[in-house]
Amino acid sequence: MDYTIFAVAVFVVALLVFGGVVLIRPRRPGAGKEEAPPVEEGGTTTAAPEAAEDEGERSGAATAEPEALPEKAAEAPAAPSIETPPPSAGRLVRLRARLARSQSTLGKGLLNILSSDTLDDDAWEEIEDTLITADVGVTSASQIVEGLRTKVKVLGTRSPDEVRAMLREELLGHIGADMDRTVHTGPHQGRPGVVMVVGVNGTGKTTTTGKLARVLVGDGKKVVLGAADTFRAAAADQLETWGSRVGAPVVRKDEGADPASVAFDAVARGVEEGADSVIVDTAGRLHTKTGLMDELGKVKRVVEKKSQVDDVLLVLDATTGQNGLRQARVFAEVVDVSGIVLTKLDGTAKGGIIIQVQRELGVPVKLVGLGEGPDDLAPFDPEEFVDALLEE
Repeated sequence: MDYTIFAVAVFVVALLVFGGVVLIRPRRPGAGKEEAPPVEEGGTTTAAPEAAEDEGERSGAATAEPEALPEKAAEAPAAPSIETPPPSAGRLVRLRARLARSQSTLGKGLLNILSSDTLDDDAWEEIEDTLITADVGVTSASQIVEGLRTKVKVLGTRSPDEVRAMLREELLGHIGADMDRTVHTGPHQGRPGVVMVVGVNGTGKTTTTGKLARVLVGDGKKVVLGAADTFRAAAADQLETWGSRVGAPVVRKDEGADPASVAFDAVARGVEEGADSVIVDTAGRLHTKTGLMDELGKVKRVVEKKSQVDDVLLVLDATTGQNGLRQARVFAEVVDVSGIVLTKLDGTAKGGIIIQVQRELGVPVKLVGLGEGPDDLAPFDPEEFVDALLEE
């Protein structure tokens, strides 16, 4: 009996020890959730509070994702925004301060000399030299000086206001305030106005084409651009960038394609789409390359099989002086230049080239570029130009 009781006691002790080991064994991560039994409440099976909370987070995440998906699906690449450039009217007035700063050396130099107490031969020679330095040209400078000397003798006095008025009148006479500076971009006889832009590399020809498109779009015109400079790498890409900003389509072909065919196709598209204007950017031929210049003439002849060319604008760099004038002469012989675009007029006191190139070619300056901004191209206004020149 005692042995039996002892055996039972040993069994109970062993059972307790084994049970304690099992109870204090560490649980594996997540094991509690997997092993937690459901609790019966009124015949309904419910999850333990922790399990229910986790399930709620997972459920919430699952329901939130479908709501976010449509929003992501709706996202699409933003279309390039079309800019609305300012109109051409008043552009030069808005840029007058910049023009005045760039030409202050010339204007102030002349006014200072003319306002001095004595105007002897040395003073008049200095005035002439100042004008020649500004690329007015020897002949024009001599004529301006003679006109001023006559006015000074007649008036007898030289107050600042009188000096400014005399110089203004003389400069306006030589710039040609009465010249027709219209850029002929309007449609006629059911066809768009066609403008060819020519000039050597480095003058800003392609940029000028793009800026001119902005001027016309700002005036409410529908424009088509022709990338006929097929020899310079990335010229068509550059023009297409300008066109995309204002919604002007660009007709282009592969590099090395026939420029005349590109120009012809651009005009054809302008006719087909009822555009107001077609602007053709041509290759920047060196004016010393006779063969290339002949090809430029070919472009014009091919275009005229579809529509007349209303304006041929020669882009000149205001800083090139006499070299720019030589370029102008050669281009004028090939394509009958009808207007000059003078770029880089800001930051230089060489604005006298306006007088010289007009005198030599009988062709008016129609547009001037006064900076690197997209809207820094402006119709040339002689009175605004001279007033900026003489601004204190």
